[in-house]
Amino acid sequence: MLKRLFTSNTRIKLLTLFLLNPDEEYFIRELTRKLDEQINSIRRELDNLKKMGLLKSKMKNRKKFYVVNKQFVIFNDLKNIVIKAMSGKDDLVKKIMKFGEVEFLALLGVFVDKPSPVDLLLVGDMDKAKLQEFLNTEIETEKPIRFSILSKDDFLYRVKCKDQFISSILTDPDNIIAINKLDKYLSA
Repeated sequence: MLKRLFTSNTRIKLLTLFLLNPDEEYFIRELTRKLDEQINSIRRELDNLKKMGLLKSKMKNRKKFYVVNKQFVIFNDLKNIVIKAMSGKDDLVKKIMKFGEVEFLALLGVFVDKPSPVDLLLVGDMDKAKLQEFLNTEIETEKPIRFSILSKDDFLYRVKCKDQFISSILTDPDNIIAINKLDKYLSA
């Protein structure tokens, strides 16, 4: 998936490393060893990513260190793309869609390693019993997967009323909005 989005394997490796480890700093030789890539291709892609604004650099002990710029305009979007591509979440979403008509699906809680009242928020018409059985048997977690299913009307009403539960899900950049067929209602 990422290879279609980005043409350079070196860039994909760099993006994956920096976006999944946003607090880490790396220098060029360290990156060549970690990613098993040539120094020239690493240097070229680091320059490209720095020009875009995704990376920042600083000198420390006569070495140039690179770190991801968390204020980059699409930092969270790129991070979500990498997370989705690196995990089996795409398969999970496809399987969940088989249990009914899904208009909105958010992965949160256990799926993004962050405390949350629920792990899945679904909007649509779902077979709740089959979904529960699937989640209990197919997904290995320490605690059962908690989910909430809302009708489209209920969800849109809660959005309009600025319901705290729904607002927190929609505004948290760590949550993964896997399906959103209601975007035209949410942006209005």
